[in-house]
Amino acid sequence: MPLFLSSHHIGHLIDYANNAHPHECCGLLLGSGDIVTDVLLTQNISPTPATHFEIDPAGLFAAQRAQRDEATCDRKLIGYFHSHPNGRAEPSAQDAECAAELGKYWVIIANNGVTAWRTEHGGALLGRFAPVNVNS
Repeated sequence: MPLFLSSHHIGHLIDYANNAHPHECCGLLLGSGDIVTDVLLTQNISPTPATHFEIDPAGLFAAQRAQRDEATCDRKLIGYFHSHPNGRAEPSAQDAECAAELGKYWVIIANNGVTAWRTEHGGALLGRFAPVNVNS
């Protein structure tokens, strides 16, 4: 099943990653099912932002509150994104350790492009991620 991410959102994510370089940027994917309707740019509060990311809890809490509001049914938290300034376009072993919630999308921004992954037990990558096509 592909992830639907508009070319506008892809461009926005790439710009955000380029502006954050040499640090990792991060944020949330909001939408419904496999369709991203919005991206929420959050602050990377990791003490080592050049090699790790940690989503600012304020952004995460705001998204979780919005999920409880039926008026925002197309803005559920469906995944996360972050950049890899090192150019590696796939999740790292540390990403696999942090990907506790199954069924969420992970978008990696690297080399002025995006790749998508879905968390699952026994995934093809690191036993945690399955590759997903991105349709815009």
